[in-house]
Amino acid sequence: MADRVDHEDFAGVEAAPLGDRLRTRRQALGLTLKEVADGAGLSVGFISQIERGITTPSLSSLVSVSRVLGLHVSEFLSQPKVTASMTRQNQRQHYAVGGNSLVYERLSTSFPGNVLRSLIIHEPPGYRSEPIAHEGEEIFYVLQGAITVELEGEVNILEAGDSLHFQSNRVHSSWNHTGSPATILHTCTMDVFGDNPAAEEPHPVVQKATARGKKATRSKINEGEK
Repeated sequence: MADRVDHEDFAGVEAAPLGDRLRTRRQALGLTLKEVADGAGLSVGFISQIERGITTPSLSSLVSVSRVLGLHVSEFLSQPKVTASMTRQNQRQHYAVGGNSLVYERLSTSFPGNVLRSLIIHEPPGYRSEPIAHEGEEIFYVLQGAITVELEGEVNILEAGDSLHFQSNRVHSSWNHTGSPATILHTCTMDVFGDNPAAEEPHPVVQKATARGKKATRSKINEGEK
């Protein structure tokens, strides 16, 4: 059984409100809530709740939103680095996104060409993630307890020893429907650690916002020349 983890000990707990920083960046780009939500594969209501501090995104959701805002995820979250191929259970750092009740342990390292990212996720009773769709593929393997994973309306109950492998561009969410903590091995191809930002192209929403800003600037210049 996983040891109890105190959120005050987490790396990545930010002093400044996450929602305020995300909203400031969105407004600086001139983006609407809908543009950010559509680009991140999330709902408008969920983005609004993040900005107002009502909820905290999961790691994958934070990465998705960061990309739409044209920033590296490290601007909002400090994650542990893994430099060796092997990790030891008693040496792995536990961390979370802000006050999120999900607790992460990073397993995978980074090297040129790697495509797999792996974590252990500790999920408390009653936790429910937000529906999301993004690039890549992923696998859930339940180590302890049980969770429900909904995949485009298809409900899958996974107990210890069960797994689910799917394309991440299908809308998916998960929750712990039990009264006990669940521990999940999660592997995906999405760069949730932000290890290779140089390989990322600017998000189409960012490109659109940049083009819109340039057009507005040109208009002001033209008006000034008249």
